[in-house]
Amino acid sequence: MTQIFPRWTNKLPVYIAIGLLILVLAVIGFFWYYGSPKYTDVGYRPVQPVAYSHKLHASDLGLDCRYCHYNVEISPVANVPPTQVCMNCHKIIGTENERLLPVRESWSSGVAIQWVRVHQSPDFVYFDHSAHLRAGVGCASCHGNVANMERVEQKQPLSMGWCLDCHRNPDAHIRPREELTNMNWIPPADQVDNARKVRAEKNIVPPEDCSGCHR
Repeated sequence: MTQIFPRWTNKLPVYIAIGLLILVLAVIGFFWYYGSPKYTDVGYRPVQPVAYSHKLHASDLGLDCRYCHYNVEISPVANVPPTQVCMNCHKIIGTENERLLPVRESWSSGVAIQWVRVHQSPDFVYFDHSAHLRAGVGCASCHGNVANMERVEQKQPLSMGWCLDCHRNPDAHIRPREELTNMNWIPPADQVDNARKVRAEKNIVPPEDCSGCHR
């Protein structure tokens, strides 16, 4: 009897199954990478209502992070500075600068400047800035070298996996208290030994269970 289909069609179901498997893996891989915070969030650099340069203030002028974010060591939240903090200097500096017009208007009207938040954890995540600073984790570990940024951008994914990597091996990020806001701090050769000593003295045991961050 003459065969209607050629012999190679016997392998067609196998080819289809392999093709579907490759397609499924490709789709999963696509969303695994392009849907991750490492791709979607890193590099986020929104335009702010005032062209505030961290490079000018934190690097060129040498302002400490805690002058503006003054409650970061005692509060879970790193506060956005109110207009009063800006005007401490700009009552007498740059009083005619057009770029500071929104600051002066905010000061006159009492309406806060609507800064655009760059780093933000989901509502179901609890993050305490003060706890990390007490442990010796510097600002640059999470925010990058902000002192070199004209406009602040997100440098780390802030994902659960990224946080857990640090909690499991925090030694590279623990620094002396006086270096917390030093964006150019370089870990010494004996960094690991020093960090382990600090962890033992302060009984620092970063949580790895769900309740550590999800409460």
